[in-house]
Amino acid sequence: MKNKVVLGIDTSNYKTSLALTGGDEIICDIRSFLTVRPGEKGLRQSEALFQHVKNLPVLMKEMREIYDGPIDGIACSDRPRPVDGSYMPCFLAGLELGKSLAAAMKIPVVTFSHQEGHIEAVRRGTPVSDGEEFLACHFSGGTTELLRVKPASAYDPEVVGGTRDIALGQVLDRAGVAMGYDFPCGEEMDRYALETGVTTHVLTAIKVRNGEINLSGIDTQIKKFIPELGRSLTGEIFMKLAEAVSAMIVQACDRTSIRRVIMSGGVASSRFIRRETAEKLAENNIEVYFDERGLSSDNAVGIAYLGGRFLWE
Repeated sequence: MKNKVVLGIDTSNYKTSLALTGGDEIICDIRSFLTVRPGEKGLRQSEALFQHVKNLPVLMKEMREIYDGPIDGIACSDRPRPVDGSYMPCFLAGLELGKSLAAAMKIPVVTFSHQEGHIEAVRRGTPVSDGEEFLACHFSGGTTELLRVKPASAYDPEVVGGTRDIALGQVLDRAGVAMGYDFPCGEEMDRYALETGVTTHVLTAIKVRNGEINLSGIDTQIKKFIPELGRSLTGEIFMKLAEAVSAMIVQACDRTSIRRVIMSGGVASSRFIRRETAEKLAENNIEVYFDERGLSSDNAVGIAYLGGRFLWE
């Protein structure tokens, strides 16, 4: 029997994303960044929702130009994380479109959290099987969590580490905007950090206890030094974050006795953080898997994969 084709829809606070998958095959993967005004650090939910409503018909048309065959099911992200009370209005754009299309086409529709989509998108490209317990890092603009994952048709992760206050992505974006980078700032800052390396030594180390960190302290330090040092701080910021991430993962692995870790989320796509983290984890006999297919940042591929698993696998 041919692989069932699933349409995945994800409408996060950063991107409008559509994807089609058939089994493990990615038929198409289309994304559009939401537009943020220069100098701003993000979008209000009402503005994000409005932009998704405008973007979705354009992406749907592009998708149909790539693939004009039958679609067997639809999967949508409906909330940020798979926990009670997790909610952001921007996900309504993709959810309501998915439900409408499913009703019109008389096909099933299923929902998952944005976080589950991130994890599944990366896991599919690793040796980690769908029946194996593993640790997953979700490091993005709004989330910094280290999760113990027991795979099933949908994930039910246990938080075993992360930040107690602001997220890794928030630290980078706040610093980046203040330094004059375009929002979201991570990719441009990452390139700069790789090119220049660490050229300053003014920030204190981020303390890690039981796999948990607080980032408001380094955020305050960065604000203090930006007027004097500007973009030259970039490499040191990335190094301090990479050191904290490494320590957080090592502590969680030691506590859980799990030695396989998947890295997902936009911050996990940083080549600087990957390089430093991979080296430290290897020293501690921890297997860490990064995505090499462009699926660390926001996308709908993982949501589509989960839809296929839930409906037919």
